[in-house]
Amino acid sequence: MFIVSIPALQRNTRILRDVKEAAGCHLVLALKGFSCWKSFPYIREDLDGCCASGLWEARLAHEEFGKHVITYSTAYRAGEIAELLEFCHHLDFNSLNQWMSAREQIMAHPRYISGEVQCGLRINPQHSTGETALYDPCVAGSRLGITADQLIDADLTGLSGLHFHTLCEQNSDDLESTMAAVDEKFGHLLRLPQFRYLNMGGGHWITKPFYDRERLIRVVKEAQERWGVEVWLEPGEAVAIHTGVLRATVLDVFASAGHQLVILDVSATAHMPDVMEMPYRPDVFLVNGATQEQQPAVVMAGETYELADIAGEKSFTYRIGGPTCLAGDVTGDFSFSRPLVVGDTLVFDDMAHYTMVKTTMFNGVPHPAIALQQENGELQVLREFTYEDFRNRLS
Repeated sequence: MFIVSIPALQRNTRILRDVKEAAGCHLVLALKGFSCWKSFPYIREDLDGCCASGLWEARLAHEEFGKHVITYSTAYRAGEIAELLEFCHHLDFNSLNQWMSAREQIMAHPRYISGEVQCGLRINPQHSTGETALYDPCVAGSRLGITADQLIDADLTGLSGLHFHTLCEQNSDDLESTMAAVDEKFGHLLRLPQFRYLNMGGGHWITKPFYDRERLIRVVKEAQERWGVEVWLEPGEAVAIHTGVLRATVLDVFASAGHQLVILDVSATAHMPDVMEMPYRPDVFLVNGATQEQQPAVVMAGETYELADIAGEKSFTYRIGGPTCLAGDVTGDFSFSRPLVVGDTLVFDDMAHYTMVKTTMFNGVPHPAIALQQENGELQVLREFTYEDFRNRLS
């Protein structure tokens, strides 16, 4: 079961609210990272709206969050622009081709004429700061964003914003160096009177304890003063980080080629794909193991938790895997102070962001239920998945 803590979400959004107020900017939730819309009523007041990666996310933002909607897509399908124009506030484009094909339609729309909807371009400052190539939109040949050379002598009539997104789980020093690249390559455009907003995208780890929020505030203020633009931030992970868990049950324990193997009822590839894609090693807790001071984001009454260690550090080491046929469906090697047995519960921590939005029903493995935990500890089960959900996906 995925469980998301409402108090933990609110802890994060209060930090984000304080930062945006101090910086004088706007801050929205990136639905690509967290779109559990039943939680929106609890965090809506702290945020300015949502950003979407396409029509469906934009509709969810409009229908369930009800505030500012920013939409950016690598490419819009025929007919989507007309629908988005009815409720979006920022409509950002990935290429000049996409913008030019839609410009006439957009500029004739009453909401554009009245100023309710503005349009922008995603830019590529060609300044890589991350460590994982899979998440770097500034690599050579990137399909994400327009490079400065492509905008030389371009007709930018009708545009009022620029948008970049280059960070992933990074501190504000990387934003600061990125802003220097943006200024060097695109500052001349931002100084034009037609440009009224700058979207700095997401990937800002604002709610992490070590994050330098004062530097972020300074960088945002400097941008607003230098160019006279509104600044927008789009964190997704920072909203939901350390707010949720995935609870799993041990189905089998056996030995093979010198390894002790555990099979769970949840899967890395189907339910925790970033464990394999990012990759990263989640914290794993054994319920009612040796009591530890550290606890997962969501705790249940009457339970104690033992934080698993790396292989060999504790007495019993296991390779934890899922129930699918993918040979590499393995979360990793973890050690515990007691043997694991069938029926034990393991808790994977920090599973609210980039988990539920990426899950699949690969192999017909049952999908974990989704629940919210209220402040009093009560669980509100939002969705339990059935065979019919699996069956109906492809018909």
